[in-house]
Amino acid sequence: MTIASQSVEPDIPPKPSAASNYSPFFLFTSEEWSHFRADTPLTLTADEVKRLRSLDDPIDLDEVRRIYLSLSRLLSAHVEASQLLFQQRNRFLSLSDQVKTPFVIGIAGSVAVGKSTTARILKELLARWPSSPKVDLVTTDGFLYPNAVLKRENMMERKGFPESYDVGALLRFLSAIKAGKPNVMAPRYSHLTYDVLADEHTVVDRPDILIFEGINVLQSRTLPADGTIVPIVSDFFDFSIYIDAEESQIHNWYVERFMRLRQTAFRDPNSFFNRYATIDEVTALSIAEGLWENINLKNLRQNILPTRPRADLILRKGSNHFIETVALRKL
Repeated sequence: MTIASQSVEPDIPPKPSAASNYSPFFLFTSEEWSHFRADTPLTLTADEVKRLRSLDDPIDLDEVRRIYLSLSRLLSAHVEASQLLFQQRNRFLSLSDQVKTPFVIGIAGSVAVGKSTTARILKELLARWPSSPKVDLVTTDGFLYPNAVLKRENMMERKGFPESYDVGALLRFLSAIKAGKPNVMAPRYSHLTYDVLADEHTVVDRPDILIFEGINVLQSRTLPADGTIVPIVSDFFDFSIYIDAEESQIHNWYVERFMRLRQTAFRDPNSFFNRYATIDEVTALSIAEGLWENINLKNLRQNILPTRPRADLILRKGSNHFIETVALRKL
């Protein structure tokens, strides 16, 4: 999956920021990071980027050039190294019948920060490598407990918190993916009805790369005192990305998106949030603020943000939703 003829532009050699000397990460401005793209080809059009981006996310071709081409090149190197290690380990263990397993990329971050856009852009870029790898994308939404279960357990206001997911199903899915099993099924979710779709699944059939996106995918857990092996979701990742931004900015993006959805998706009679489409703007704004304060902010502070240091790459956005800094974990 190597992208051919790549070399860093010689006229402006990117260098890690001085602060990275005291961090497990190399730190780069977006401009420094952009030079690592070398001659990685831009395979997306402006119309395709517009189709892939989420509501209120202004990502454009310039942002793809600045950030995502370098990231695509980096991931190419990681995938190639992973495949080489797989072959070397098989020789070491004298194994000849082992199936190559997918390279799994985890994407984490708060609601409204742009995870879905990042996941879709990466999926398209990676699938257009010269080797034409098969790339699948799965979100953790389908692994939430159904609303009926959350209501019964009085957990609707904890939806999106770690305990609202069927962790067993998550681990079984990723274990099957990493075992190289064919036709592994992931449950599907509807953002319209705000619920898991009963008996509907996405079939994942041995892709070369799987992107697994969700707010809490880097979540750890308390380990048993007796040393029992207890897997966590990120144990199955080969590379992980955290989408970051200031808390106040995420707050603004969340509220803005909620108010915009009142004019679009919420107007659908089948929408779980249809009742918010007809109330007055002041009341709607108050509800949006309450949802942020009582649910999403708590989840961010208690569960999501603490997982940021566990990522291999941190993309930090500015107030305009564009990436301003990149932190890459040192090897």
